[in-house]
Amino acid sequence: MTALSNDTFLRALLRQPTDYTPVWLMRQAGRYLPEYNATRARAGSFLALAQNPDFATEVTLQPVDRFPLDAAILFSDILTVPDAMGLGLQFAAGEGPRFERPLRTEADVLALRPPDLDQLRYVFDAVAQIRRALQQGDTQRVPLIGFSGSPWTLACYMVEGHGSDDWRLTKTLLYSRPDLMHRILAVNADAVAAYLNAQIDAGAQAAMIFDSWGGALADGAFQEFSLGYSQRVISQLKREHEGRRVPVILFAKGGGPWLEAMSHSGADALGVDWTVNLGAARAQVGHRVALQGNLDPAILFAPPDRIAAQARTVLESFGPVTANAAVGHVFNLGHGISQFTPPEHVAALVEAVHGHSRTLRV
Repeated sequence: MTALSNDTFLRALLRQPTDYTPVWLMRQAGRYLPEYNATRARAGSFLALAQNPDFATEVTLQPVDRFPLDAAILFSDILTVPDAMGLGLQFAAGEGPRFERPLRTEADVLALRPPDLDQLRYVFDAVAQIRRALQQGDTQRVPLIGFSGSPWTLACYMVEGHGSDDWRLTKTLLYSRPDLMHRILAVNADAVAAYLNAQIDAGAQAAMIFDSWGGALADGAFQEFSLGYSQRVISQLKREHEGRRVPVILFAKGGGPWLEAMSHSGADALGVDWTVNLGAARAQVGHRVALQGNLDPAILFAPPDRIAAQARTVLESFGPVTANAAVGHVFNLGHGISQFTPPEHVAALVEAVHGHSRTLRV
């Protein structure tokens, strides 16, 4: 087992006692950091940055070097899997990701196959390289999180070909030809499971499933087309590696109405967005899972004293943590950090979370 200088994040996910509430931030390696922008400029493009293990390692470590965060997360993109399926991922300036060959016909869907994982070797090489870079002497600084988009979220982009305000094409397919949507999701689920397992083999010590568009679904449709396939992924994941449990986090943006159902998914922790009261969420999930979240990212535009006050509110809404607490808490944002966030405001947040959470241990 690799010795960790700081295993607080993993302990919280496994609902084990911690001295304080660990914190990391979704999209913590990103455009709000000047050092990230400098590295991206050297890379030449986002894809060149993400597909080069040297660059990916460099930007993964930048926030961990700058702030006392309790975990690093692999720098990559959620659309690597469908790109490896042959859909042709592109990033146009100011437009976000686009696929050259979206799934628009029955023939497109029936031809879909899981990717050759060798096409994603750059991701696994980056994981292994980041792990080596986190090593200091005989110990590793903090754990490394691997991740993937959920089967449903990947399907949204694969059908639309790009982001959307209403996912009209995706939902039209779902309601008019559910058989085709189920085929896409089944292929995606098995591909995501294999992809995450390969990240774990390469050295990822926790796995996170981002269901960014689960909240776009109606009740009933969420359970059938999103949660069911996230469960299919989780059921296939390796849960132990290097002599240590590999926790799984399931995050569905807009998933507040379904937390109780999600707590039976097999995940070790559920991410929650800022629309959810953590105390109420804690009551819903009981002792089944840990919780991760859930500060509104926009709060980081406020002055540092207001950021600290809001961090205290989130921590207090979760409630006190006893030495034998069966529900753990990992502090995070309710979604990814904005590119316009001042870095010094992140420093104020991390300091507030670490400091105030220690006073809530009873």
